[in-house]
Amino acid sequence: MSNSIAHNTTETYKHLKVKLGDIYLFDDFFVGEFDEGVDINFRNFSDISEIVKTYFENRPFGFISNRVNSYSLNLNDAELFNESFPNLKAYAVVAYNSITERVFEIENYFFKFNRKAFKDIDEAISWIKNLSCTN
Repeated sequence: MSNSIAHNTTETYKHLKVKLGDIYLFDDFFVGEFDEGVDINFRNFSDISEIVKTYFENRPFGFISNRVNSYSLNLNDAELFNESFPNLKAYAVVAYNSITERVFEIENYFFKFNRKAFKDIDEAISWIKNLSCTN
């Protein structure tokens, strides 16, 4: 069975294919599944930023990074990400291996969002829904 959110939910969502991978928009959160080997920085994340800002407007929302693939995130851009999403209330990472878990721990030093790692997409969704709806 695939770890992709598309195979693991019965909730209604809108799927968009973007240059970095796939995003899935739900009522109060979105899931990003980025392609193998991409290097994410603030500039090439701009199309996703616009989609997210248009979709959620000023509503609080959560973000789940479902790390089904290995990719890099430019930590030099962390402050730009922190400033650009003031209504992001929760950021979950679904880590399927110990290396991804360690990368998440390093990222925590750079990002200011309420962040938590999970081994299961369903647990991440539950946590995101509880936090993004109540804050």
